[in-house]
Amino acid sequence: MASATVLKSSFLPKKSEWGATRQAAAPRPPTVSMVVRASAYADELVKTAKTIASPGRGILAMDESNATCGKRLASIGLENTEANRQAYRTLLVTAPGLGQYISGAILFEETLYQSAVDGRKIVDILAEQGIVPGIKVDKGLVPLAGSNNESWCQGLDGLASREAAYYQQGARFAKWRTVVSIPNGPSELAVKEAAWGLARYAAISQDNGLVPIVEPEILLDGEHGIERTFEVAQKVWAETFYAMAENNVMFEGILLKPSMVTPGAEAKDRATPEQVAAYTLKLLHRRIPPSVPGIMFLSGGQSEVEATQNLNAMNQGPNPWHVSFSYARALQNTCLKTWGGQPDKVKAAQDALLLRAKANSLAQLGKYTSDGEAAEAKEGMFVKNYSY
Repeated sequence: MASATVLKSSFLPKKSEWGATRQAAAPRPPTVSMVVRASAYADELVKTAKTIASPGRGILAMDESNATCGKRLASIGLENTEANRQAYRTLLVTAPGLGQYISGAILFEETLYQSAVDGRKIVDILAEQGIVPGIKVDKGLVPLAGSNNESWCQGLDGLASREAAYYQQGARFAKWRTVVSIPNGPSELAVKEAAWGLARYAAISQDNGLVPIVEPEILLDGEHGIERTFEVAQKVWAETFYAMAENNVMFEGILLKPSMVTPGAEAKDRATPEQVAAYTLKLLHRRIPPSVPGIMFLSGGQSEVEATQNLNAMNQGPNPWHVSFSYARALQNTCLKTWGGQPDKVKAAQDALLLRAKANSLAQLGKYTSDGEAAEAKEGMFVKNYSY
């Protein structure tokens, strides 16, 4: 009984203090911190994004991996050697006046550190042209366990340190490509994985001074119609922006690289440029905040002319964003074939590149016409299960 008496006298308040004790012990309502740390590079990120999203200009995507670049070289009978890759990349970046139409160039890691044939650094040549250097930072697609034969994009491990080094080398924006397959679902798991990976990449990039290009590519593979593409795209972009908001990504310091809303490549019913524009702009208005500076569309295997026509149709009226292009094959296809690895064909190949760059510049301004386009430029470039 002695111990019980001690407990009562030591730990229980007097009856006269009960109200005061209850009042003091009442839990306070929880406070939620809404403070979001701004990136130290915030002003620079906004400035870079606006520079890339400048009137009449778009992005040259030349970030093909060495393996994919080898496939391109093989198509013109060249070996996949560093010297041949260097020669082709030199041809691209030294095209006279390219910066009039191109505001940014996405590079593969080898290219970021590479010199041109004449010894000048490629990043310096781009800077002289008024073109902002960018860098592909993802590590490619791998199978997504638990999905319907779908993929996820790897590369977050060590991303911050890699991007810090890329910034020091002169890169000012980054690109991360993940994909969503309509024939394979897409599953809820695949969509959420794509969105979250893009959001983490975007946050890490902004922390290291690089404007992130956010690219959840909805593959052209399939026989589905344009309505199905539109439905899936709405879901993908809703998830992506939710995930970016959760990761405190600053929307004024990003660029988007979406697929256009088109039917599947194997669909029987094709869409006109006007239909593609109508569906794509409806998607953008429903899902993309006006604070995003630029929408830089991928071509995704469309022909050179088709990609340009569709972009032009989207710019027939004012848009709250800079609606432009980030094309690889749709800028380079004719250029590569014209060059054919021959030194005496460099100028003709550069002229072909400039012709396509100018056409898409006009399309960004809504002033393009397809009159006089070569038949070769109208050939589709869709490749099933295409990878970089």
